[in-house]
Amino acid sequence: MVMPNSPYWQDGNLTLMVTNGSLAQSRLDDMATRIVASWYRYSEMTSPGTGMPYDLLAPHVMIDARDPASQDTIMQGAVEGHVLVKNSNGALPLKKSPRLLSLFGYDAYAPLQNTPTAAAGFSKWPFGLENTQYVPGIGYFNDTYWGNVFLSGEPADAPVPAAALNGTLWTGGGSGASTPAYIDAPFDAFQRRARTDNTFLLWDFYRPNPTVEGASEACIVFINAIASEGWDRPNLADDYSDTLVENVAAQCNNTMVVIHNAGIRIVDRWIDNPNITAVIYAHMPGQDSGQALVDIMYGDVSPSGRLPYTVAKRDTDYGNTLGPALPSPAELWHTQDNFTEGVYIDYKHFLAQNITPRFEFGYGLTYSEFAYSGLQVQSVASNITQQAPSGNATQEGGDPSLWRTIAHASCTITNTGSVPAAEVAQLYVHIPGGPARVLRGFEKVYLQPGESATVRFELTYKDLSEWDVVRQRWVVQRGEYTVWVGKSVLDTSLEGRLMV
Repeated sequence: MVMPNSPYWQDGNLTLMVTNGSLAQSRLDDMATRIVASWYRYSEMTSPGTGMPYDLLAPHVMIDARDPASQDTIMQGAVEGHVLVKNSNGALPLKKSPRLLSLFGYDAYAPLQNTPTAAAGFSKWPFGLENTQYVPGIGYFNDTYWGNVFLSGEPADAPVPAAALNGTLWTGGGSGASTPAYIDAPFDAFQRRARTDNTFLLWDFYRPNPTVEGASEACIVFINAIASEGWDRPNLADDYSDTLVENVAAQCNNTMVVIHNAGIRIVDRWIDNPNITAVIYAHMPGQDSGQALVDIMYGDVSPSGRLPYTVAKRDTDYGNTLGPALPSPAELWHTQDNFTEGVYIDYKHFLAQNITPRFEFGYGLTYSEFAYSGLQVQSVASNITQQAPSGNATQEGGDPSLWRTIAHASCTITNTGSVPAAEVAQLYVHIPGGPARVLRGFEKVYLQPGESATVRFELTYKDLSEWDVVRQRWVVQRGEYTVWVGKSVLDTSLEGRLMV
């Protein structure tokens, strides 16, 4: 299956290949079987149907696929996706009932439009692009349809946008975008809270160099980093957003930055500014974006998210990752990339090259403190073979023997702080001959102040294996495995050993 189209497969080429013998009929059958099998495995065949009608603007029966039981899950997911990475002198949570807050930035409010505008085919709405007027390769949108309408006269291959300047980023763009029933933007939630707390709110979401009211107790700046199916991000930071942050921070000694980001966003241009007291990677929270953020910033809940990537000090620190092989017109379907970086990407690359990141993989702050103790690592298999016992490799998920537990680790975590919060304990392993550390488990535990809990990690054949290109199997390496447990890849207070 090739989406959304492919000259190689379409226009009868595949049929011709089978007819002339260049492609076996059995291969075509296998391709079709995999597609149909996935549909029947994951799609509910219900009446009156699934999905959207071809023409959303014509009269049709609405099919509401929302499940009210999912509402709390959606909200909790929004909360847990926020990662607090800077909090100087306990700037957050905001003090109870602040008198005056100032809000800035193009990312604070909901897009001015959230509706399908095309009778059929492509439009901004289903692709989560209501907060941007431009899509590379297509051009600028007008108010009625997605077409080659160049409102500013720029060609369709103009530079890719780095930020969505027309509203908050709640979803990534493309086929996996979220089209929620509502968008609770940060501005909406702050206004509700201001009414409850009798807080005076000031805001400027328009000017790149806004004026800050001198009595503001906190200045919150909202920026984003957009990405979508169909184009790569042009950079890991953009000058417009960084300048906005600097302009506010120059006038306010309690500036807080909220970033709705699709992936890595570098912040070293201003992260050490003493006037910037708090920074949150809010990612893409979905429909409950505003309420989730306000609950965190006001301390109704402690943040508990952790970075699923490494934030570098400079883009060149990522090495080959930022220099992918790009297609040329002559080789559009045969681009070659030898993946010379191997498995050494993200934190494995940083460790191998001894590069100090700004924020390491797994990093994230809470409003409490946690202590780790009592690590125990032991094998639960009397005879660990190098190769997992052969199973039925055609089962869903692969060979089931790979998922057999052969060792486990456990430790105790204690909330030594003063507020209830969740801690994410992370387990890393060094496989002999492999990268310095690889993540092999994580557990989130919610604890009251003074409360302790035991977390347990199961290690399977797959966890302790490397792929053997000769045997074409996962193989357990013989030797001593080092096991660490801690708060992030660089903050592991517990260390143990496992002999295989």
